[in-house]
Amino acid sequence: MDILSIVGIIGAIGAILTGMTIEGGNVNSLINLPAFIIVFGGTIGAALLQSPLKLVKKALQMLPRIFNPPSKNLAEQSEKIVGFSMQARKNGLLGLEPQIEVEDDPFMRLGLQLLVDGCQPTVMRDILELELSAIEEHELQAAKVFEAMGGYAPTIGIIGAVLGLIHVMQNLADPASLGAGIATAFVATIYGVGSANLLFLPAFNKLKTLTLSMSQGREMLIEGFNSIAMGENPRIIEIKLSSYVNN
Repeated sequence: MDILSIVGIIGAIGAILTGMTIEGGNVNSLINLPAFIIVFGGTIGAALLQSPLKLVKKALQMLPRIFNPPSKNLAEQSEKIVGFSMQARKNGLLGLEPQIEVEDDPFMRLGLQLLVDGCQPTVMRDILELELSAIEEHELQAAKVFEAMGGYAPTIGIIGAVLGLIHVMQNLADPASLGAGIATAFVATIYGVGSANLLFLPAFNKLKTLTLSMSQGREMLIEGFNSIAMGENPRIIEIKLSSYVNN
């Protein structure tokens, strides 16, 4: 569980509401269903129009990472690679075949499979780097769905504000209805700007950071598998991988 994400959201929203309360405002005045429907419905619709279905699905799958990021223990991965190299020196590359079935990480399984198949080191590196590039690009494109929502939300908030003002202008003769229209106008703007800067854009940047961090771990795996394929000494492999672990 990423406590910083929870603290960040609660802290940001709480600071705004606390400041509003101190100034004598009423938090209930920020609850406006028409403004909510306009801003969030319009933002989601625009993002769906822009993005292919597979990216939207991937974005939703990645969303839990904000609060529960994938574990990335580079030291543990390094120890595992060194263990693979020792096993390969003792039993040959075919001795790594049982490890393929017990590994949960698809990228790790691919590397082990290439080793067992006797793939040449240069070919193995090319295959794994292409796989890494494809994974990284797909995840970054999926994360950009939230970046797009962060871009659309403020503009749609302005649309909601204009719609509210239109309602006000159409009912100038009815003072009782003016308050609702003005409230929708201002609250829609708050929803648009607030959701963009407190939710959508931070979510995009967090997912982008996590994706790049996971890529670093996969780069370490590529170096380790390539070293095993070249028959390097396990101690040399451990020294090589330590640069990833210590940085």
